[in-house]
Amino acid sequence: MVILIGETMGGLAPGGVAPVVTTGCMGISALVVGSLVDPVAGLVPLFGILCIMISLFFANFWRDPDRPIPKENGIILSPADGHVMFIKRERATGRRPSTQEIESGDYVNEALTGDWFEKPHNEPLRFETEQRYEEVPKGEESQTDVWRIAVFMSPLDVHVNRSPIDGELVITEHRKGKGLKRGPFLPAFKKESEFNERVRNVFESVNGERIEVTQISGALARTIVPWVIAPSTIRRGQRIGMIRLGSRVDIRVIADKYEPNVVSADEKNPKYPKGEFVQAGSSILFVSNRLEEDE
Repeated sequence: MVILIGETMGGLAPGGVAPVVTTGCMGISALVVGSLVDPVAGLVPLFGILCIMISLFFANFWRDPDRPIPKENGIILSPADGHVMFIKRERATGRRPSTQEIESGDYVNEALTGDWFEKPHNEPLRFETEQRYEEVPKGEESQTDVWRIAVFMSPLDVHVNRSPIDGELVITEHRKGKGLKRGPFLPAFKKESEFNERVRNVFESVNGERIEVTQISGALARTIVPWVIAPSTIRRGQRIGMIRLGSRVDIRVIADKYEPNVVSADEKNPKYPKGEFVQAGSSILFVSNRLEEDE
């Protein structure tokens, strides 16, 4: 069941107040009891310190700072905090089969990724459900390619995700990982983790362009919490949900119109050995190469 939660101010994300306050109060109470009543061989103060440390961890994890939102035309913002794992130019090679195609047997099954109909949609990001992609070799680029940027969120990063553009959220699609009830859960820093449990969101701008943002759970993160689902009107930088603990967010845009504006770990830039660090709602991931049309 998806619960829609309104926009919050800077502070703690929804769901964070109870664990922070509860563990904090337990820790303070234990320290008071241990110092004024009976420390029980030091175990009560130790328990109190442990609870306070857990409370501080929860406060750090659920933090939700306000962000300055860039106002320029022709930009796409990062949907997540973290380091840029990789930037790929991709093309669709298949899509999830319809019920009719499954009944007719007109599909292939892959052990890790599940069922696919081998004919992709002829417009990138327009198919109503998930598509399969492959990296485009140099010299084989086409107008139907997309750029994909993957942002790895460590357990210490802000885990609130934000909308990269103004427009409409037109598709929200939840996919479980292949093989298990929930999973498999590969570490989010591995490229293969794109088939972990995930929520695919497709945004459409006022001029009809589509942008895909996929929230992917990691080896520790087992819960993706959407705060907004389709159909909804979205503001640039609006909070749309969060993923608990280490995880990752992928974003795809039309390659024919946008160029990446960040440095990935794959580029082996000594200045950014882990990839450039970006912030949700503030960092610019893509810039339009047709700015005159965006004015």
